[in-house]
Amino acid sequence: MRAAKELNLTDGAVSRAVREMEAEVGFPLFQRGNRSIVPTHVARTLAEDVRSVLDRLASALAQARRTSGPGRPITLSCEPTFLIRWLIPRLADLQEVVGPARELRLVSAGGAVSFARDGIDLAIRRADFEMAGDVLAKPFLDEHVGPVCRSDLAPRLLGSGAIEGVLLHTATRPHAWANWSRLTGTELRPAREIRFEHFYLSLQAAVAGAGVAIGPIALVSDDLANGALLAPRGFVADGSQYVLMTAREGYDRACFDTVLDWLRTRGNELTTIPG
Repeated sequence: MRAAKELNLTDGAVSRAVREMEAEVGFPLFQRGNRSIVPTHVARTLAEDVRSVLDRLASALAQARRTSGPGRPITLSCEPTFLIRWLIPRLADLQEVVGPARELRLVSAGGAVSFARDGIDLAIRRADFEMAGDVLAKPFLDEHVGPVCRSDLAPRLLGSGAIEGVLLHTATRPHAWANWSRLTGTELRPAREIRFEHFYLSLQAAVAGAGVAIGPIALVSDDLANGALLAPRGFVADGSQYVLMTAREGYDRACFDTVLDWLRTRGNELTTIPG
């Protein structure tokens, strides 16, 4: 049985638990056939009601945690590549701004956020998905992208002609090169293309000299500063933004505003980085 596997129990243990539950509630929860067992209509309705109650309980607990005191830890969810390549190198500065009494706990994740269920206080995301109505999202950085490569490959990219050579792609932004080409009117003539599962890997491959990657300015800023990467064509706005998110109901306004101000200040520094 799938339930037994998910609960790490034997089939017999699950069957006994179901029979005991049916005895406790006083009505059958499943219709049993020769080769099938399906929930009754009453059981389905009960499950939906119980799930709703548990969701409200999770939300109430999350709100209680958010208001439990000034020394409570802050759980911040962040997209993996942004976390590794931009936030962690600046974490000590953010911790100082938040204050030593508030421990920062980082969670690596992307996409939509379930703040109550997962115990998340704040989240950093690139706003490329639909936000739920109960989420507060404030922008702090406009996305700018451009081709980046190691210095020995840079001479091939100088000027305004077509981009040639080995192009590095990532599954998490599969259209990054095509979008940049459209925005700049630049033709792509790849000699070869290499695809990676994660954005972080494509950027590491660029640092290693494996080819040319599309680099969002925030994710390559440190490599540009230390000379590990160059951006011979500069950067162009792609129309997207990074946002700081939180649950609208019962959020810690002072904490949210402090982190947002810090993100905007550090994000503004990126506009001074040369290509």
